[in-house]
Amino acid sequence: MSEPTEREVTEAFQAAAPIVLAATPPKKQAAPAPTPDATWELPGGTAWVYYGEGNQALVRPVLMADGFNSGPSSLDDLWAGLEKSAYPLISELRRRGRDVVLIGFDERSASVLNNAQTATAAIFRAIAERLGGTRLMVGGFSMGGLVTRYALARMETDRIDHQVGVYFSYDTPHNGAHIPLSLQAFAHYISKLDSRFSDQINSPAARQLLWRHIENWSDKPGVSPLRTEFLDELEKAGGWPRIPRILAVANGTGNGTGNGIKPGTTAVKGKGLGITGTDLRTMPTGSDTLAATLRVVTLKKNDVLAENLPDIEGAPGGTLESFQILADALNKIIGLGVDNPVKDHCFVPTVSAVATRGLDTHDDLYADIESLDPDHFQVDDFLCASQNERHTEITEELCTWLLDRLPD
Repeated sequence: MSEPTEREVTEAFQAAAPIVLAATPPKKQAAPAPTPDATWELPGGTAWVYYGEGNQALVRPVLMADGFNSGPSSLDDLWAGLEKSAYPLISELRRRGRDVVLIGFDERSASVLNNAQTATAAIFRAIAERLGGTRLMVGGFSMGGLVTRYALARMETDRIDHQVGVYFSYDTPHNGAHIPLSLQAFAHYISKLDSRFSDQINSPAARQLLWRHIENWSDKPGVSPLRTEFLDELEKAGGWPRIPRILAVANGTGNGTGNGIKPGTTAVKGKGLGITGTDLRTMPTGSDTLAATLRVVTLKKNDVLAENLPDIEGAPGGTLESFQILADALNKIIGLGVDNPVKDHCFVPTVSAVATRGLDTHDDLYADIESLDPDHFQVDDFLCASQNERHTEITEELCTWLLDRLPD
């Protein structure tokens, strides 16, 4: 079999579904969501409303914002992720008489600041339609927690009464999220063949969320200017809402136990004729600085180096199967077959999800945060998972803890 041409590979990439690194429900869970009791068209998005058991209108609202992905929010995917996982969160909320408001966005990779306007509009609508005086519970999953955090903080800065009693975040990257440097580099390296993967990595939300980002495959990793601008805007808004109780849950352990992924390990290795030589690794440490070797339908191989960065792929935290997502996509293209010895990586370190430490050192990433003094935290209360699990996995352990803290 001869090596595929650049044109053949380009056509194959563009005919296939885009490579998207995001936590989505398994296809077997994807089924149509029930018809909402109400649908709110909002600036930049949509909210889908399901009344609690025994309610004929909005009485005790819980607003939950969608997370990062490419394209518009999908009600079917949201429902599957929150209801058809290990724990039926929507059903449990409704059983307790809580009205569920799912906030979706027209573009999930748009700026967090822009999508915060959608969340703000949803809060205003909930206040206007609510019967009675039960305070709102507002939060989100992954990026959705940052969207609602900024929205509430901004409303308080503008002296707007948001009437929220509890704010929650579910595996939200308060101090940054992580996509391996090797995957970012590969996305940009193949952009001339298909730009969609690169476009996602370079989207406004990705730049704002990622702890370290590269815009081109040959760049050195750094903090994106968009992230710096976002953090500045968040700080101008006060950083956090101060009126509601602030809760956070993490899909990673809090005792410093990592997921076992070793630094500098090959995660995706080319074996097809068009990709032989490609070697995508977990973050290297020590004297070996090779993060990736890149080759796709070219003669030349290009190295990507990473220096003085910690072993973040194996850190405690919510995981994302990014290496597997890429490998599965490549294995569908003739000539671009790969081996995939490492499937996932730490995506949102626990220290980020509970907003206690930065991600710059091994000691911070692997800290035993459950033993830290409460003064080390910016949230009022938090819960870490008993094991490292998939990012935004809806579990009984985390959800029942949140349900027990619903506003009166």
